[in-house]
Amino acid sequence: MGNKQHGIDENRLNDYALQIKEIAEAGVQVAIVIGGGNIFRGLAGTNQGVDRVKGDQMGMLATVINSLALASALERLGTPARVFTAIRMEPVGRLYAKETAIKALNKGEIVIVSGGTGNPFFTTDTASALRGVELEVDVMLKGTRVDGIYTADPEKDPTAVKFETITYDEVYKRGLKIMDLTATTLAKDNGLPIIVFDMDTTGNLKKVVSGEKIGTLVHN
Repeated sequence: MGNKQHGIDENRLNDYALQIKEIAEAGVQVAIVIGGGNIFRGLAGTNQGVDRVKGDQMGMLATVINSLALASALERLGTPARVFTAIRMEPVGRLYAKETAIKALNKGEIVIVSGGTGNPFFTTDTASALRGVELEVDVMLKGTRVDGIYTADPEKDPTAVKFETITYDEVYKRGLKIMDLTATTLAKDNGLPIIVFDMDTTGNLKKVVSGEKIGTLVHN
């Protein structure tokens, strides 16, 4: 949303595309899973009387819209991108399959996986962890508005302290809400490290993939 109340902020979209283009040109293979809360959030829909399954499906479609917007922004910058969908939706995007997505990565394309897991009751966080494990990535980067994981919500509690690193077990023990438990468990069980960082600060994505100590590393 950027500075807007709803929908897609073209300035924020272009900033993301530029940051992704920069690391892709450095030789980093990038797969992206995008949420859809700026357009429609499934759980919020249930509070408005929408059936949960239909609400989640509406949320999945919102992630497809965001994915198409990002692909378009990247292609405008000369960076090839391919949109995959978790449910069949040709010609909007290609049905996701691990082998096809890896081939696209090896060709230098940015892989954007939309539609969550394709199932209701699963969040985009879970889709991110699932695709990360499937695609055998080195690390999952969770871009947020906050520059890492804190003992409490830093936007609400000024005394909150940031973790430089934290184990999955400590996340469980402290009840920290960095992702839903399904996503966290999937990452933990498969040894997938996660870096939580502030994606809205221009240049942070390059810093993270360059190994600079920003954000919070979650590991076993």
